[in-house]
Amino acid sequence: MTSVIFMGTPKFAATILQGIIDAKYEVKAVVTQPDKYIGRKRILSISPVKEVAENNKISVFQPSRLGKSDELQKLIALKPDLIITAAFGQFLPMSLIESAKIAAVNVHGSLLPKYRGGAPIQYAIMNGEEKTGVTLIYMIKKMDAGKMLAQEELPILKSDNNGTIFDKMSVLGKNLLLQTLPKLIEGTITGVPQDEEKVTFAPVISAKQEELSLGLTSLELDYKIRALSPNPGAYFKSFLGKRTKFWEINPLNEVTKYEAGIVVAVAKKQLKIAAFGGSVYEVNVIQPAGKPKMTIGNFLNGQGQGIKVGQRIIIDE
Repeated sequence: MTSVIFMGTPKFAATILQGIIDAKYEVKAVVTQPDKYIGRKRILSISPVKEVAENNKISVFQPSRLGKSDELQKLIALKPDLIITAAFGQFLPMSLIESAKIAAVNVHGSLLPKYRGGAPIQYAIMNGEEKTGVTLIYMIKKMDAGKMLAQEELPILKSDNNGTIFDKMSVLGKNLLLQTLPKLIEGTITGVPQDEEKVTFAPVISAKQEELSLGLTSLELDYKIRALSPNPGAYFKSFLGKRTKFWEINPLNEVTKYEAGIVVAVAKKQLKIAAFGGSVYEVNVIQPAGKPKMTIGNFLNGQGQGIKVGQRIIIDE
């Protein structure tokens, strides 16, 4: 039986891990990020990957820094046939990569060589890409730069956000991996080098990038909101004077003479706002600071009473 060390953290990786287990590979160990306190109540939570591992009675390692941990030598000593990573969140030391008897491979959530890095799905949506996908690569010292073993595309629909793409991609990644592993084990597949001239990067989203700007068109606002939904969310610093997350908008095929941030139309369950370049969008779901998510109808019936056409309700501070 082919032995595996699996390394990953979010739901995307958990789906892939479950597929490896169901395919009867011998998972010797799972490595995932440390447990974290989540939410206002600071509840200690385990990663989706750890949950799958514990449900299947697999040993779990959770080093905060793998390269300087006691666990590293224990993992190397397992001498697995394969090391498989998927959204793990840390660099792997070469000593560990080289301990795999057959190969160390990564399931990466983009159509490499585009979007190397920790947030490929978010950047694909944010940049208005029509498609993304999964690439299976050999792991090397350089981030996401190994030879490509397999690749499959996934369309990005106008209704998609990073959550729906993650869900679709986890199944796509699992299937692509399970189709490719037998060829890798048999030695009947060779990797294809990435075209370095086409490389782009997708670094982890910063807190500053979560902020929306009046310098974005309605379409660009939609891309960014969907890219950051359902987590961490995108916000305007001052919407009627409050920091407010925008969870869903609808870019409209309309133009206006109003400047960005000014109300174009308002009705009982409708709020249209001007964006950059005379573009217009309709607001569907928002979340003012300290409040739950709400439809624009509920907002207008409460905090939003009295909003008028021509009123500036969004300010870049």
